[in-house]
Amino acid sequence: MILRQELPKDYETVHHLIADSFATAEHSDGNEADLVAALRTGPSFVPALSRVAEVQGEIVGHILLTKAHVGSTTVLALAPLSVKPQFQRQGIGRALILDGHAVAKRLGFSYVLVLGSRAYYTRFGYAPAARFHIEAPKGVPSDHLMAICLWENPGPIHGTLIYGKEFSL
Repeated sequence: MILRQELPKDYETVHHLIADSFATAEHSDGNEADLVAALRTGPSFVPALSRVAEVQGEIVGHILLTKAHVGSTTVLALAPLSVKPQFQRQGIGRALILDGHAVAKRLGFSYVLVLGSRAYYTRFGYAPAARFHIEAPKGVPSDHLMAICLWENPGPIHGTLIYGKEFSL
């Protein structure tokens, strides 16, 4: 498996990958692929944090981390994580998450937040965001908002998560 930055030539393939991977997802609004397209054109986008996984030259997974804010602190929002259905449960999602964390840390980011399955994301060190004094935005279920700190002593953080405007799709 090769993990690398997504390139513009990958956009169409990744669009289909995202749509396919969320087609049968329990919690999906069907807009995940459109959200990624919108985020790529906005100020929250960090090209190095749009990552793909390739197996034998085929893109089989994608992760996107974009800038968000908690108070005056810039954090990252993980959304979405996509793996082709026939490649799920083979460690590709895990590899993308760990790769995304490593790149984010190299770029100097301290926190990554995700709205997702507690059973899944806690395996990678995510904990309820409230433990970090981070509140969910209005209308977002706080019990599914989780965070991870990439640094040992990142400094204090407190406030409500503010996603990029593209999340209002």
